[in-house]
Amino acid sequence: MDARTLPPVIRLAPEDGVVIARIAIPEATTVAEGVTTKRRIPPGHKIATRTHAAGEAIRRYGQIIGFATEAIAPGDWVHVHNCAMGDFAKDYAWGVDAKPTPMVAPAATFLGIRRADGRVATRNYIGIVTSVNCSAHVADLIADAFKRNPFKGEDPLADFPNVDGVVALTHKTGCGMTMGEPLRLLRRTLAGFARHVNFSHVIAIGLGCEVNQLGPMLEEQKLAGRLRNMDIQEMGGTRKTVEAGIAFVREVLHESNQVRREAVPASELIVALQCGGSDGYSGITANPALGAASDLIVRHGGTVILSETPETYGAEHLLTRRAVSREVGEKLVQKMRWWEEYTAREGAEMNANPSPGNKAGGLTTILEKSLGAMAKGGTTNLTAVYDYAEPVTAKGFTFMDTPGYDPVGATGQVAGGANLVCFTTGRGSVFGMKPAPSIKLATNSAMYERMSEDMDINCGTILSGEESVAQCGERIFQLILRVASGERTKSEGYDFGSSEFAPWTLGATM
Repeated sequence: MDARTLPPVIRLAPEDGVVIARIAIPEATTVAEGVTTKRRIPPGHKIATRTHAAGEAIRRYGQIIGFATEAIAPGDWVHVHNCAMGDFAKDYAWGVDAKPTPMVAPAATFLGIRRADGRVATRNYIGIVTSVNCSAHVADLIADAFKRNPFKGEDPLADFPNVDGVVALTHKTGCGMTMGEPLRLLRRTLAGFARHVNFSHVIAIGLGCEVNQLGPMLEEQKLAGRLRNMDIQEMGGTRKTVEAGIAFVREVLHESNQVRREAVPASELIVALQCGGSDGYSGITANPALGAASDLIVRHGGTVILSETPETYGAEHLLTRRAVSREVGEKLVQKMRWWEEYTAREGAEMNANPSPGNKAGGLTTILEKSLGAMAKGGTTNLTAVYDYAEPVTAKGFTFMDTPGYDPVGATGQVAGGANLVCFTTGRGSVFGMKPAPSIKLATNSAMYERMSEDMDINCGTILSGEESVAQCGERIFQLILRVASGERTKSEGYDFGSSEFAPWTLGATM
């Protein structure tokens, strides 16, 4: 289809009271159904197609995205100045839309790394986890000894082509924190990375006097004896610990390098679904296209993990309808209620979520953002709901409770076992999450062309009429298989993925 012949606006559902600007639309332009714009409309933003009285619900995707705060006339720009959050009844209709998922046979394959315990890796790193911020620099010094520098032609791992790198995962907590759930959550997150399938070997580095003591953590998480651990104070200081850490890595490099890739079924994929820097196109292009790819992963026997609970808020009733049981649906709703109480306790509100960049891109309320964000999860049944960083064992479409902040959300998903990340963005987020490779999906062509060195796929082709959502979803699925087989993503080319490690911090800092 010639993009020049496409209408300037997009209608997403017959019952919607707004349309979306495909491009920037000048004032006094007749756009649809005899509606004429009353001012310039930025791309991705909403235009009213009918009158809305003050207090009346405004719909997009056929769902409520907010309520008019003043009278809105046809042709008006609809945004934060005249649309706001409001309460409305939700019909959870537990499992009413759940249905058998048609599986694909034979399943697609990719070239994965089969570990001794049967799990399949998409990458082969050596990892360094830290119990506390006080051991972060020592961990970095160990990893830096093996860091490639293509600009200087330096590659300490040149003789180990099957080792993807040495990764230090550092963070800002581990001491000065309250016991109980905050400490359990941190330990669960660190343990998820310590046992991640994309690590062949792992060192744990502690200081020695922190709240998050290495010994109790390893015992609690059943990691004792499974990895090398060192306390800086017991080792005799920084130099001795760094030397011991470097010696350990050198000791295991030959063994780590022995891995070989082999054909494995796509059912071994566990894909984290993320979005960041969303815009008004996210729910039209990249998110539904990733949803189509998610459906393909599930139909091939794999697993996808939707997260960011605050960015599903207000749309959870659409997921409960797809839940395989009332128990699964109720667990999701319980997470929403926890977040309502949590934000109220902290003097915040759920609608504080859309960022300034989100709003500049056309998103108005968290309801609107959530409806677009949940499209990443496709259309298959919701099979399980997990706590943050909890091991994901169910197949199919799953949900993990995480904050909406991308690094914290993705950290939980990868701790839960995701061996690949797909990340949609409209504004242009740069991101990675080692040890899992991250695929970046652009929602619009303008940003993709501006940031093509950071984006892996342009989903703006849906907007221009070059391909359908299903066709773009198939293209994403094929790239997932290639990346899982070893093809490097744009973020891997820039070595993203260690600085983004960000465990969810709960409780007071003492």
